[in-house]
Amino acid sequence: MLTATHTVWLKKFTPNKIDLMKIDKQQTGGIIFFQTKIQAELSEFYTKKVGCKLWLDQGGCKIFQFGNMLFGLCQREKAESLGMITFYFSTREEVDEMYKKLKDIAMAEPVDNSLYRIYHFYAKDPEGRNIEFQYFWEG
Repeated sequence: MLTATHTVWLKKFTPNKIDLMKIDKQQTGGIIFFQTKIQAELSEFYTKKVGCKLWLDQGGCKIFQFGNMLFGLCQREKAESLGMITFYFSTREEVDEMYKKLKDIAMAEPVDNSLYRIYHFYAKDPEGRNIEFQYFWEG
């Protein structure tokens, strides 16, 4: 059990230098990893189109952050597209803005789903992976 602030330093690999990244070990969490054949294209998509931040660049694996979610894309000879990455937002308007940005890859317009009390739409990333953008109803 950690009783005081413990930290670990990770080497962050970038094309021209190595940075050290401080991680607070009291903040626990998880990372979902996906294998990809097109890491560079997906990196561009998730940072530029979706708004994710590159959290850690390990060369062959890049870890992205969106709010409190971390997910990694690892360059491999075989792509893994099972599962779905869901991005949630604070307002319906933010979901609508994402839809406008991703209309060309969206499967349908945003809709209300009364079963789960969400407003959402589905799309596919450039490798065919399912992605969802949603807002949780209030109240």
